[in-house]
Amino acid sequence: MTARDEAAATLRVSEIFHSIQGESTRAGLPTTFIRLTGCPLRCDWCDTEHAFTGGTSMTVAGIVARVDAIGCPTVCVTGGEPLTQKTCLILLGSLCDAGYSVSLETSGALDIADVDPRVARIVDLKAPDSGESAKNLWSNLDHLAGHDELKFVLASEADYDWAKSVVATRRPERRCPVLFSPVPGRLDPAALAEWILRDRLPVRFQLQLHKILWGDERGR
Repeated sequence: MTARDEAAATLRVSEIFHSIQGESTRAGLPTTFIRLTGCPLRCDWCDTEHAFTGGTSMTVAGIVARVDAIGCPTVCVTGGEPLTQKTCLILLGSLCDAGYSVSLETSGALDIADVDPRVARIVDLKAPDSGESAKNLWSNLDHLAGHDELKFVLASEADYDWAKSVVATRRPERRCPVLFSPVPGRLDPAALAEWILRDRLPVRFQLQLHKILWGDERGR
């Protein structure tokens, strides 16, 4: 595919907005978010159901132009599940070529092997209470590098015990940072923090900063 063909490739885009990154080790950074439409998962606690369908068809060149107009050096491609759209790989490479610091938020159910190596891949392994843990693609852990991150969103103590077992048996912290986050309204953040300290886990506790700042307001 030529550069012209890549620029003309299209994606379904749910929204593009400028906000504060609320998650990952990039939390707190002003960030341009590109939320792509579509997701094959239906997590019990999902907070982006509006991105399952609809959206607007945009070319890669058009998306990059929108990002350029915002003028923020840090970009996050998210969803939904962005890798559902194969053209997402072209978009990620184009953003990197344009000089942006790019992260990808992905469920971990789809293969990350072909993602541009310049992209920080934030892989969200699904715990049992999500209802989608059977879809975890465990081979993704073998592709993680130091600038990537592995995230666990936990809704209960049973989820925590499951995540703790994954960390103990697979040792993902040897590859990249590991993050534990509570589902708002389902798991007490203080309890999760206390369990991490009690068990001396090699993980980072995180809260969703954007939820603390703006609640469930979309586009923030």
